[in-house]
Amino acid sequence: MNNILKKMLPYAFVGIISGATTFGAISYFDQQQNGDFSYFAPKNTESRFVSINASAVGDDFVQASKMTVPAVVSIKNYADRSNRRSEQDMFDMFFGIPRQQQPPQNMPSGMGSGVIISPDGYIISNNHVIAGASKLEVVLSNKKSYVANLVGTDPTTDIALLKIEDKGLPYLNFANSDNVEVGQWVLAVGNPMGLNSTVTAGIVSAKGRSIDLLSQQSRTPIESFIQTDAAINPGNSGGALVNTNGELIGINSAISSKTGYYEGYGFAVPANLARKVVEDIKQFGLVQRGFLGVKSLDLSDTRQVTAYNQQNRTNLKSGDGVYLTEVVANGGAEAAGLRTGDIITKVDNTTISNYYDLSFAVGSKRPGDKVLVTYLRNGKANTVNVTLRDEKGGTTFRSKADLTVSEKIGADFEPLSERLKVNYGLNSGVIAKNVVAGSEMAKIGIVDNYIVIEVNGKPVNSQKDVERILQSYKGNVQVRYVDEIGRITTRGFKMP
Repeated sequence: MNNILKKMLPYAFVGIISGATTFGAISYFDQQQNGDFSYFAPKNTESRFVSINASAVGDDFVQASKMTVPAVVSIKNYADRSNRRSEQDMFDMFFGIPRQQQPPQNMPSGMGSGVIISPDGYIISNNHVIAGASKLEVVLSNKKSYVANLVGTDPTTDIALLKIEDKGLPYLNFANSDNVEVGQWVLAVGNPMGLNSTVTAGIVSAKGRSIDLLSQQSRTPIESFIQTDAAINPGNSGGALVNTNGELIGINSAISSKTGYYEGYGFAVPANLARKVVEDIKQFGLVQRGFLGVKSLDLSDTRQVTAYNQQNRTNLKSGDGVYLTEVVANGGAEAAGLRTGDIITKVDNTTISNYYDLSFAVGSKRPGDKVLVTYLRNGKANTVNVTLRDEKGGTTFRSKADLTVSEKIGADFEPLSERLKVNYGLNSGVIAKNVVAGSEMAKIGIVDNYIVIEVNGKPVNSQKDVERILQSYKGNVQVRYVDEIGRITTRGFKMP
């Protein structure tokens, strides 16, 4: 015991000296009237030091970081700026390059992150990271560089799949994101602000979060983000959110911010959803998504409910659940007996509080899958099995060869009225509708309500005209169109 006390005496002495020094410094600063020391806690507050959580300090982030950093890459987007338009506007903060300060043509117009998910070079990232790219460069943490091929994208979930040619690459395994718990430690790994291989730590702040972001690039968005307070900044998009075992639980996608920089709220696509998307793209070339076959009203959105009541002279009340405003003919819901006016409250084991709960529960499944739907009809709860179908009403998987021309190029077309033809001085034309962000039509600058005059030098006056010209066509497509200021432009893309 005496020996122990002797060993401890020097530490005790240092502690006494340190304490005295600290109190002396505080006394000194209290007497100073010059200078700003506002970063110290004010005297008359309830601020105080709190004990450190020993279990939190014990979490070893070092091993998780060593596993993750080599598998997270930097992605440089070299875009044809003449073709870049609004599909990326909402995510400009992640690229950190204001539109009026675009770099020279030989410089990347955007940078983000990606995660290697297989030793043979498959990389998952965000759709908005690669949007509009004519070339994608991938740089590993060891500075080795590759030109990547874009395998496929899904604006609905903001996921993209890339491929580089190499073997034996470091990679991350997907974890089961359904097992993620609010409050657990996580690491965000990416390349924010051009700072390669940056690791930040935080906790899971919430699950199943929707922020109404993807509706700007998809008519049928799926949002069920993992929210974290791990610092995420421009350039982190497409990077990894991992647990303390170094397992991939999410793909960092967005931040909630008034400045475009980190303010405490980051959002990641859950690993289970991201994995389903990339598996579909690898196997089929496109995402296999199931639909109930309904049009709906989110009862949790008071403004939507109020507007619906005013328009339809109804008296719906706000609350949890999704109200069916229409049951689509030949859809899974109709076949199962669902009707307009039913309120969906549960799908399988998922409680449906709002539209995004429903879109995630159904949209993360494939055509042909069966789901157990619980709904209210006249105040009474009912349960029914629904077989999901695709947008065309089928229950089998589709490949790229099965897609219509409109699906391949990403737009529908309506005839142009004779009055508008006269106004614009045109002999032909169709109005672009439902232009899909990131699609071939979007890449060449076409948005909803632009007028397409010719396709491959041939005049078009209907959807059938466009389909007839491109039905079996392979090669470069030239589209002549009129933009919002009446300017006639011709641009092209390669037929998918």
